[in-house]
Amino acid sequence: MNRKIKILIYLIVLLGLIVIGLGIYWVNYLRIAHSSFENYYEFRGCTELINKTSDQGYCKINSGETIKIVKYQDKWFLDGDLPSGFFDW
Repeated sequence: MNRKIKILIYLIVLLGLIVIGLGIYWVNYLRIAHSSFENYYEFRGCTELINKTSDQGYCKINSGETIKIVKYQDKWFLDGDLPSGFFDW
C-alpha cells in the first residue's frame, strides 16, 4: 500500500478516536452537571443564590438575569429547557 494512503488512514482513525473521546467526555460532563443542584448551579454560571427548595431554585447569572432551575426525573434543568425524550439521560 502506498505510504500516503497509510498516513491518510491513520489520520482518519486518529480523528475518529478524538471525536469519540470528546463525545464521551461531553456526555459525562453533562451527566455530572445535571446530577445535583450545586453542579447545575455552577454549570449555568450562577453567581448568587436567591432561593432553593428540594425541587427548584432561583439564582442570578453574570448578566444579572434571574434563572429558575428545576428538578425533573431526579436531574436538574433550566426551567423551560427540559429534555424532549429523544436524548433522555
